[in-house]
Amino acid sequence: MSKAYLNYAGKRFVQAIVVILLAYVFTFVVVSILPGDPITNVLNNPQNGFTPEEIKEIIAAQGLDKPVPVQLWTAFSSFVTGDLGLSMRTNRPVATLIAEVLPSTLILASTGLVVALLLSAVIAYGTQFLPKRFGQGLLRAFPSLFLSVPNFVIGLVLIHLFGFQLGVFRVIEPDSFWATLFAAIALGIPISAQIAEVLIANLDHESGQDYAAVARGRGLGQMRLFAKHLLKPSSLPVITVIALTIGELLGGSLITETVFGRNGLGSLVQRSVSTQDLPVLQAVVSLAAMVFVIVNLIADLTYPLLDPRVKLLGAPERRPTAADESSVDISKAVTS
Repeated sequence: MSKAYLNYAGKRFVQAIVVILLAYVFTFVVVSILPGDPITNVLNNPQNGFTPEEIKEIIAAQGLDKPVPVQLWTAFSSFVTGDLGLSMRTNRPVATLIAEVLPSTLILASTGLVVALLLSAVIAYGTQFLPKRFGQGLLRAFPSLFLSVPNFVIGLVLIHLFGFQLGVFRVIEPDSFWATLFAAIALGIPISAQIAEVLIANLDHESGQDYAAVARGRGLGQMRLFAKHLLKPSSLPVITVIALTIGELLGGSLITETVFGRNGLGSLVQRSVSTQDLPVLQAVVSLAAMVFVIVNLIADLTYPLLDPRVKLLGAPERRPTAADESSVDISKAVTS
């Protein structure tokens, strides 16, 4: 690794730490410090049945009687060490509650991402090599269609068709293989639309370059041309799109879990919202923000490794000319 890349990685890592810190502070302010003090309001609600003495004990245990900076520092210090506090409803550690449901959400989200990548790749391949009547028309309309249909609607259709009508999976067994697969399909279809749009646009650009014409002239097959020459340069912007859709992937998984009846972060958030269990909500939001920042950091660090022409922070700038790019591309096509 070059010194310029290490400097770039170091700066991006520091920026990510700052963003995570600001995200936690913002979440803490919104949940705990805004006028009205939501936690105290919950405790003072007569329906919850807390006595004044119990309220004082809970406020002291939560540290709500201390100055705001002290509360923030205590909460952040505990968050860094993995102590996410206690649930106000179950009196169990929030970290334990999240650990119990997190594997289900991770399985669903990762499977949904795989479905989205495969579906977008198939659509993009078809737009380049199928007859124009299909590739230029029907397939290019799929991303817009996928974006216009919410994932919960897709989930309800899949449950009705494959769960009740065809009996492929049982609705009362949401963690089975087929139920998980169809939940991932419902989650992955809308996300695949954004990836496919970017991939198709870049494939259109790359397929018109000189090196692609040389490769076709040498009789290179469609699949080899797509996989070896067109896909890599076209997929670079897709990395950014995938990183940006992680938030949508997590948010969509919460909705999809509710539709399919899965016990994941979605059900935990739903219960926490209905019972106003604010420590759980704060922990989930903070962790989601941290995951989003880390994924985007990985994307930023990966991009220069895949494309050496990407300018690194602190490195001398040299923009490649059109002749440079053309000669490199043609030489790659001829020598492959």
